[in-house]
Amino acid sequence: MSEPASEEAVIETPDGRHRRRHALLRPGTAIPFLLVALIWGSTWFAIKDQLAAAPISWSVAYRFGIAAIAMALVAWRMDGSLAMDRSGHAIALVLGLTQFAGNFNFVYRAEAHITSGVVAVMFGLLMVPNSILGRIILGVKVSGRFIVGTLVAVAGVALLLIHEARLMPAGSSLALGALLTGCGLLCASSANVLQATKQAQAQKLLTLLAWAMGYGALIDGGVALFVSGPPVFPADFRYWTGVIYLALIGSVVTFPLYFRLIRDLGPGRAAYNGVLVPVIAMLISTLLEGYRWSPLAVGGVALALAGMVVVLRGRQID
Repeated sequence: MSEPASEEAVIETPDGRHRRRHALLRPGTAIPFLLVALIWGSTWFAIKDQLAAAPISWSVAYRFGIAAIAMALVAWRMDGSLAMDRSGHAIALVLGLTQFAGNFNFVYRAEAHITSGVVAVMFGLLMVPNSILGRIILGVKVSGRFIVGTLVAVAGVALLLIHEARLMPAGSSLALGALLTGCGLLCASSANVLQATKQAQAQKLLTLLAWAMGYGALIDGGVALFVSGPPVFPADFRYWTGVIYLALIGSVVTFPLYFRLIRDLGPGRAAYNGVLVPVIAMLISTLLEGYRWSPLAVGGVALALAGMVVVLRGRQID
């Protein structure tokens, strides 16, 4: 993708030449990029725990109901007001529908049919629809570097997907799970690109997110009532611990950081955060669950990370 001026800092070297440092190499961008990947890499296991204790739709509704309240408190504290104009509410409604309702209802349901590892790996492909929609809607050009890096990363993700698919237990429905994940990807990508529009960027980010999560929670609740009937409140302490973790850490902490990355890096580059997520999920599984790496998995990780480096590495000498 093209590199806007805001992505790089210009540094004068001792010999008088100018060195450009890509935005991702600056702490203000690199730290949120890594933090979001670390947190989202852990959420796949928490989501899996949500599936048996309560209807899926209600688990999603609880998560974003709690997240909306917490985000509103943060926005009120930081922005001083939750007021938005009609345009802002329209954007928030669409974000709520796509990101916090459609995306997560599809993702949670996908994990009922395939392993969390497969879903996480498939979400590593988010940069593809993000870059395509970014080109169509935002007019963001795709550079040769981005195409080459993305092809390398996609090859790595494909190897990881093959590896994870081989580990799936008997009775899993790869086709249905992949279809649901693909629908979630399209919803997430639509929200990512919408967030990068001038109209969305004119809104205060925290306030916009608070309303978007609120609208999303209302839609989630409506879907849950229609699909699953009255609310179900499990007595399992672990279930509610997971809901709170996903709401506060997996949503309230991460989405402001991630949407800021979209504004700073563009939807295509920001989505490379998703390449790190399955790698981190696999590392966590190695530590906590005795996950065993295969040559296919190692090769997939190497290619995915190499592609990410190609895309995200800025020019060094101007």
